[in-house]
Order: sequence, then structure tokens, then C-alpha cells
Amino acid sequence: MTEGTAAAPAHTTCAIVGGGPAGIVLGLLLARAGIAVTVLEKHADFLRDFRGDTVHPATLGLLDDLGLFARFDALPHSKIRRAYFPGREGTDVFADFRRLPVRHPYIAMVPQWDLLDLLAEAAATEPTFTLLREHEVTTVTRRDGRVTGVAYRSPSGDGLLTADLVVGCDGRWSTVRRSVGLPVREIPVGFDVWWYRLTSDRHLDESLLPRVRDGKVAIGIPRRGYVQVAALGPKGTDAEVRARGVGAFRADAATLFPELADAADRIESMDEVKHLDVRLERLDRWHANNVLCIGDAAHAMSPVGGVGINLAIQDAVATARLLAGPLARGELQRPGGSRLLGRVRRRRLPAVVVIQTLQRILHARFIMPGLRGAPLDPPAWLLRLVHVFPALTVIPAFAIGVGVRPERAPDWARRPSGSARVRRGTR
Repeated sequence: MTEGTAAAPAHTTCAIVGGGPAGIVLGLLLARAGIAVTVLEKHADFLRDFRGDTVHPATLGLLDDLGLFARFDALPHSKIRRAYFPGREGTDVFADFRRLPVRHPYIAMVPQWDLLDLLAEAAATEPTFTLLREHEVTTVTRRDGRVTGVAYRSPSGDGLLTADLVVGCDGRWSTVRRSVGLPVREIPVGFDVWWYRLTSDRHLDESLLPRVRDGKVAIGIPRRGYVQVAALGPKGTDAEVRARGVGAFRADAATLFPELADAADRIESMDEVKHLDVRLERLDRWHANNVLCIGDAAHAMSPVGGVGINLAIQDAVATARLLAGPLARGELQRPGGSRLLGRVRRRRLPAVVVIQTLQRILHARFIMPGLRGAPLDPPAWLLRLVHVFPALTVIPAFAIGVGVRPERAPDWARRPSGSARVRRGTR
């Protein structure tokens, strides 16, 4: 195993662009199948704040199957067991993860860099796995109409890596998909998100409860020692938000979270507020000759429900299951071999379409009216139905926590719980 800024190999069986959840999970799974895999990550570490920090029940089960759950469970984290809707009469549970028939019926809130470090350390024990940090892919390389690898820049200079398969896991601004020219279908979204922290030991009484007041919408996510806040606002207004200044921003935060008003006063500057350009889109085609996109590179999701990371990891599991054998046998290099890549899209697209459709409904029914000053009232008939049949809260809990098409770890990737060795000094 090679990691860091060491010399990159000249050739690998699978080059994975991007060291996010999809890229690291795919790299780990393929390495456990004995496939030579190289992950190229442009940053020196995983320490980017305000990323998707939700680890869903389906992913917790995957960690269990991979023999990693005990180590994950030892990380500092909080647990979300219910999600709520606000209404005129108070709050109502709309998703109860405790009702899920799974091993870990909750959403774990843990900084994504801790999850990625854990996965990378587990992958580092596999002899065919290579993680190259500070290696930024600039384009794919081609010969005779086929992708042959990637070009990158690193602290050691520019370089080329040839590969039997290139997988783009490099997010919604994917270099891989731009280089190949895969067509993107954009779905209009009318809002953006501003992430910030309210540092406080005071615990919120609810989990994932939207706060709505005077045309302002935010979701407070309880963490240890702070609340991570996603404030929603009209798309394209980041410059306006910053021009109003930190004083106005503090006042808005205090309005939405009056019990944390003292913490809002401690926001020192707008540099602490990170803007996310919310996008909802998906590729019409996920592959070309010898290249495939998965995760956000194939389908950017709205942050509603925090389901993007879950879908990306499920993409990775499906990709490993479908392609490990063909990669090992060299089938992608044979005539028509790239058609095998289409299996990934056919398997994963229905889940993506269903979740994106649900997100669009939530955008139109709740978020945009909330930004126009309307209360986020769910239909009265729905509340009555849930009161009479509380077991129905398992349906949205399943959609959020497990997914439309959950994926299980291949048998060859499984390990007994707690069996994965750790290579020290790789953080």
C-alpha cells in the first residue's frame, strides 16, 4: 500500500478520482477483491468542514459487515433517532428510525473526516490499495476514442496514470465528467444553504427539526459541544447575505434559535459561514469507454434528508459488486467491455430518481413556502393518520435511513466485527 505524496504508480487496474465517501469505499472494496486500485485525492487530508456528516443506518450496517463498526462506534458522535415536522400545534414525529428492522436504528452524526480516516486506514492494510493525497486530476487521457487513464498535478510535478478503468467520485463539479463530456440534466432548485456553528453545551430538545420564522428557515443538528446549523435562503443571494454583515446574521440566528442566542452572539465574522450552492442534477449517461461516474459526480442531491452520502456509498458498493469480477478478468479491455459499466446506472438510477422526486416535492411543498413566510404545516390529514397509526413513521425513516435500493457488502469484502487491522501513522 502506498499513501501520501509518494511516487504514483505508472499503471493501475482502477483509478478512482476523489477521496470522498464513494471513492474511499469503492477503493476499499475493490482492494479486498484483490484489484489494484489507486485513489487520487487533491487535498492533503480530509479536514473539510461542513460536509455531509450523517452516517445512516444502511451505512452503519455496511461498516458492521466490513468489520469496522466497533472502531466507528468508538468515535465521538451523536445519534438521531427521530426526525420531526413543525406545525401550528407544536411538533410531530414524521420519521422514527427506532422502528427500522436494522442492526443500528439511528443516524450517527460524526465529522466526515473521521469516517474517511477510518475507511482509509482500513484500506491501507490491503496490499493492492494506494491512496495518493495532493494529487489533483486535471483531465482524463485518451487513445483511439477510449479513456486510458488520468493526468494529474502533485507536489512532485505533473504526471500520468494509466488505468483499465477510471471512476469519477469527484463530486458535483467533477473533473472526470467534464473531461468526458457526459450530459447533465439539471433540475431547478430555488434555495441555497449557509452552514455555521452555534457553540454551546445546551442540547436541543429535538433532532432535525426545521425552524421557520419570518421567512427564515434553518435546521439545527445537535452535535457534541455545538449545534451545526443549515440556514436556507433564496438561491443566488450569498453576496446579499454577506453584505448585510455579521450583526444581521447573528440576529437571524438568534431569531431561529432563541435558546442559543448567546451562542449566536459568538459568531465573529462571516468567514465562519460557508455557502453551499444547492444543485439537483443527474447524468443521462454515467459511463463512456473505460470511464464511469458515481455518487455526486453522477447525481448531485439536495441536502434535504442528508441522503447524498448514503446514496454515494450505495453506488460504491454496487459498483464493486458488479465490476470486481470483470476487472479481475480484464473484460473491460475486450470489445464491448464498456457496456458492462452501464449495469451500474441501471441498478442505481431508480433509487436516485425516487429520492430526487421526493426532494423536489419537499422543496415545493415546504421549503419554498417557508422562505416566503408561510408556516411549514404538513397536511392535517397526514398528522391525523400518523397519530392513529404511529407505525407509519417507519416509511419515511426507511426512505431516509436505508434507501430505496439498499446494497449489501459482497461476501469477499466482509470481515468479522473488529477484525480489520489499522496501519498507524496514516492520518
